[in-house]
Amino acid sequence: MLLGSQRVRFTAYPVAGKGHKAVIVCPGGSYFWHDMVSEGDSVGRWLQRNGIVAFVLRYRTAYVPAFVSHYRLVFRGNRYPDAQDDLRDALRYVRHHAAEYGVDTTQIGVMGFSAGGHLVMSAAELFPRAEWPAFIVPVYPVVTMEEPWVHKRSRRGLLGDSRTRNKVLRDSLSLERHVPEGCPPVFLVNCEDDPIVDYHNSILLDSALTARHVPHVYLRFHTGGHGFGANSLKGTAECRVWRTKFLEWLKKQ
Repeated sequence: MLLGSQRVRFTAYPVAGKGHKAVIVCPGGSYFWHDMVSEGDSVGRWLQRNGIVAFVLRYRTAYVPAFVSHYRLVFRGNRYPDAQDDLRDALRYVRHHAAEYGVDTTQIGVMGFSAGGHLVMSAAELFPRAEWPAFIVPVYPVVTMEEPWVHKRSRRGLLGDSRTRNKVLRDSLSLERHVPEGCPPVFLVNCEDDPIVDYHNSILLDSALTARHVPHVYLRFHTGGHGFGANSLKGTAECRVWRTKFLEWLKKQ
């Protein structure tokens, strides 16, 4: 579907009735691709089963050719702020069509996994306050663009090959440095044994949220790894309770 000036694609998971909370879901994939199974469809169906209208977003990524080559040293390709623009357009679309989906316009939140977690958190840091989501759910998110905890593949996917050394851009997209006053409530999840995105990313974000007095919950599990999303066959029994904890938290928002 056409949103604004860009073609933004999402899959809707509707719920019968009116006045529902809604979540725009951003799967992970290092800003190069999307995990549409564990972090996309599984998440949408889980939210739908629990009375929450879900929209799984296919935001623009660099895609596999940019991963296997460095053509973005010469050609622009997809890079920041494309994914952020797509999320902003998706929020605008859901708000504009809220009545069609039975959604409460004051209860539209965002949930992202890994690089998608960086994307949804950037909504509060980069979008105008009037366009902020009602709540933000980063799950094992990429947070910083700086050493020693940066996930380098996500940084390359987001910035593009020609801009990975741009200190101003890296600083502006290091989320722990720019949490705004009055930030929407955050539900943050990660695991200490994450082999992909170092768990210190979430510690940085938790510390920044605390310093800014942002209402938030931080669930840090010992085990679970990375990429479990809402897939009941991935992760561990310990980390999979995040879904129950999130639903309990959301009822209070």
